[in-house]
Amino acid sequence: MNLQDLSKERLLELMEIYAKNWLALDGVWFQSVEEKFGMEEAIYHDAEAWKRYTVIEAKRIKKFLGLPERPGLDGLEQAFAMRLYANLNPFEAERTAENKMVFRVLSCRVQTARNRKNMEPFPCRSVGEIEYEGFARAIDDRIRSRCLSCPPDITDDSCGCAWEFTIED
Repeated sequence: MNLQDLSKERLLELMEIYAKNWLALDGVWFQSVEEKFGMEEAIYHDAEAWKRYTVIEAKRIKKFLGLPERPGLDGLEQAFAMRLYANLNPFEAERTAENKMVFRVLSCRVQTARNRKNMEPFPCRSVGEIEYEGFARAIDDRIRSRCLSCPPDITDDSCGCAWEFTIED
């Protein structure tokens, strides 16, 4: 059997398995570094990886979607829906102004898994700032991001994290 033989439903199921596998790999390498060298060292390496990965991911999605050079917040919203973890972490995007969008991860599998294992919450804000800014700017270089709520700085406990994206003309 090969991928071409699978139904749409089976391909979607496989895509979810791939996304879970990717997230598991991200978690186990992080926890390995965290256990041996501590949280600070693990976050350093996580940030370095995300600096590179998020741009690669954004550029591939942008090409896949056929987005123009500067697709604005509409393009960013479309690209967010195509991210690998979009299947795993429910999210919403809300336009708060013509040039602003708030993106909320409604439930975060990473934090849920750490909680289930009685681990401390992952203080992901610093890595998230790198990830979301890099992704947004790779989609459209005019877009800037700002953290609204993210561990360890939770200001909105109705979601896992929240980010504001603004387009500067």
